[in-house]
Amino acid sequence: MNNSSVSGVVTPDAAVSASSTSPGPPADALLAALGQGVRVFDLGHPLFPGMPQSPNHPAFQHHVPRRHGDAVRADGGSAANDLILTGTHVGTHIDALSHVSQDGRLFDDIPVADAMRGGRFAVHGAEQIDPMFRRGILLDVPRTLGLSRCEPGYEITPADLDAVVQLQGTPPEPGDVVLIRTGWSQLFGEPAAFVGAADGVPGISAAGARWLVEHGVHAAGADTIAFECLAPGAGHSLLPAHRILLVEHGIYLIEAMALEGLAGSETYQFTFVLAPLAITGATGSPVRPLAVRCGD
Repeated sequence: MNNSSVSGVVTPDAAVSASSTSPGPPADALLAALGQGVRVFDLGHPLFPGMPQSPNHPAFQHHVPRRHGDAVRADGGSAANDLILTGTHVGTHIDALSHVSQDGRLFDDIPVADAMRGGRFAVHGAEQIDPMFRRGILLDVPRTLGLSRCEPGYEITPADLDAVVQLQGTPPEPGDVVLIRTGWSQLFGEPAAFVGAADGVPGISAAGARWLVEHGVHAAGADTIAFECLAPGAGHSLLPAHRILLVEHGIYLIEAMALEGLAGSETYQFTFVLAPLAITGATGSPVRPLAVRCGD
C-alpha cells in the first residue's frame, strides 16, 4: 500500500475564480492562484496495521468497536466508529524538539528534568510546532546518481547534495523545507526491507546534517524510516543527524514520506504545507504533508 504517486489537480471550475466580478473585496492572492489551477501531491503514506515502522515505537492499531447494525435508530439509520492506537512516530510523522536530548538537555539548553515536570513535556511539544506554509525543495539523490533508488546503508554526503542542487538548479534558502529523496518509499510495502535492520537504510549522516544547518533550513524530511543513514546491522543505535538538527539547531525532521510522485513529475520546487496534530506535550505527531504547485 503506497500512495506516493497520488496527486490531484484543482481546476478553476473547482476553485474560487480569480476573475469573479461579484461585489465584495478584491480576491486574495492565494485564491487567485488557486483559481488558475494547482496540482497537489500527497506526501503521506496511508496508515494501516502492519505497516513498516521503527521498532522503538508502539505499533499502529485500528479497530471498529461499533459496526453498522450494532445499534439501529428508529428510522433505520446506523453509525459506525473507530478506535486508533498509535505511537506518534509511526507512519509519516514529524519529530518535535522534545523527541531527542543530548547529555540531559533539549534544544535551547533546556534540562530534560525541567521540561518533563508533570509527566509530559511542558516545552517543545508537538502543539508548539507552527503549521508550515513554506517554500519546499525536493533533492532527488538517486536521479543524480543515475539510480532508481539509493543502495541500503548509502551515506549521502555534502558532495552528493551539492551535485543534486547543481543538476536541478534548486539551492535551498533560509527558511525552506528540504525533502531528501532516496527512493526508499518504493519499499514501503515490504516492511523488513524498508526498516533495513540487516542491510541498512540510505540517508544523510552528521556531515549532511551540517550541510542543512549551513543552508538555514526550517525543517527537513526524507522517505526513510529514520531520516538519516542507518548502517547495516546498526539499527537506530547512533543518530547523529537527529542530535545536530533537533537538539543543537531546532530543525524539525519529517520521516517516512512518500516522495515518488514529486520525483516522477520532476517537481523540485513547490509550496510545502504541513500541520501537525496539536497533541499537548507530545514528542511528535502523525502528519499528511502536501506539496502544491501551479499548473497541471
